[in-house]
Amino acid sequence: MIAFILAGGEGTRLKEITPGNLPKPMVPIAGKPILQYQIEFLAKNNVHEVIISVGYGAKAIKSYFGDGTKFGLAIKYSEEPEPLGTAGAFKYAEKLFRDARDILVLYGDIIFDIDLPRLINSHNSCNRLGTLLVHPNDHPDDSDLLEVDSANKIIKLIPKPHPVDQVFQNLVNAGIYVLKPEITSLMEGGQKLDFGKDVFPALVDDGKNLHAYRSSEYVKDVGSPQRYQEVEKDILKGKVYRRNLANKQRAVFLDRDGVINKEVNYLYKPEQLELIDGSAEAVKKLNDSDYLAIVVTNQSVVARGLCSEKDVAQVHKKLGVVLGERGAFLDGIYYCPHHPDRGFEEENKEYKIECQCRKPKTGMLLQAQHDFNIDMKNSFIIGDTTADIMTGIHADVKTILVKTGHAGKDGKFDCRPDFIFENLKEAVHFIIEDDEKL
Repeated sequence: MIAFILAGGEGTRLKEITPGNLPKPMVPIAGKPILQYQIEFLAKNNVHEVIISVGYGAKAIKSYFGDGTKFGLAIKYSEEPEPLGTAGAFKYAEKLFRDARDILVLYGDIIFDIDLPRLINSHNSCNRLGTLLVHPNDHPDDSDLLEVDSANKIIKLIPKPHPVDQVFQNLVNAGIYVLKPEITSLMEGGQKLDFGKDVFPALVDDGKNLHAYRSSEYVKDVGSPQRYQEVEKDILKGKVYRRNLANKQRAVFLDRDGVINKEVNYLYKPEQLELIDGSAEAVKKLNDSDYLAIVVTNQSVVARGLCSEKDVAQVHKKLGVVLGERGAFLDGIYYCPHHPDRGFEEENKEYKIECQCRKPKTGMLLQAQHDFNIDMKNSFIIGDTTADIMTGIHADVKTILVKTGHAGKDGKFDCRPDFIFENLKEAVHFIIEDDEKL
């Protein structure tokens, strides 16, 4: 594998906090240039051939990194005669990576730490032209978004501003790709091209296969003074490294109805969804911590014939939108569409089964454990029913009952939670404050 780093950015918005006229990838953060973190990551992960695409401030980059020997790898440079955009720069350099099996593309203004073998395995298993690392973020309303299907194939790219009459998944291109070199044969040379606005939308519209690799790992651009300060703080306190999925993760599993949003009898329409006061603030507090925020919810509305799984997806898109409006996001959403009881007139018989995912069984939590490398013993579940508490007991996670929604009065299971709080906001405050004391 060869790495290709797009390092031609000027960093105009960072001028007020950076010395001289440094190109953005050379801006120092927590004692090192942004680009050095990327180079050291590649050397650590045995990626020994690197191409750096340079433009503004090329001399400073070449002088600092040289041929890469002192960093334990080999660096070549590609310098465009004029700015060609992200994809245009990639096309311009194609002769340097023509014989590679895959190219790891990195935007030169991001700080990240990811489980690279996991990303590469996902890319190899899907046999697609390219894989994009995607994640939710805390400002989806002003981000370019993606829509993916159940097999994580990218089916649509939605540039900002978004149509006001539609809701979309909170999934954002993070600026890390694994691409097959033949993708350049589908791109016009000698012109300005952007991956997100030109190349990827055209490929999707043409039916080409692009894979979305969803990740909760730390990937953030350092594009503004505020973001710079946030990222520097995260580097210094070790959050960037801890979020690498090669490390065990802690999670807070959240029931949906009656915990995040108000309880509605068989909610199946987006317009029925209304957040409980303080729940978005609580999710944001989890986002700012080392805990993942993961929804695990029984949605028997599908089995009951009230709606389809596509309708459930629309509700979850709406949930992502309303949380995003308040600066919060969910790292994952898992739902069970099944129900075991048969014999009702309008039921969907396909979903009327005994499954392993319906709480209090642990299927959803175990799938999340696999997807996010979760340390269950150091994780929590927060719910409003005894089914939620029993699920936590079965999965060996700490259990919290909240007094919103059913408030534990469903009476289905004889069990006691480890903790009881008024609402999600109080529960999360306890988790985070207790964690900070340790």
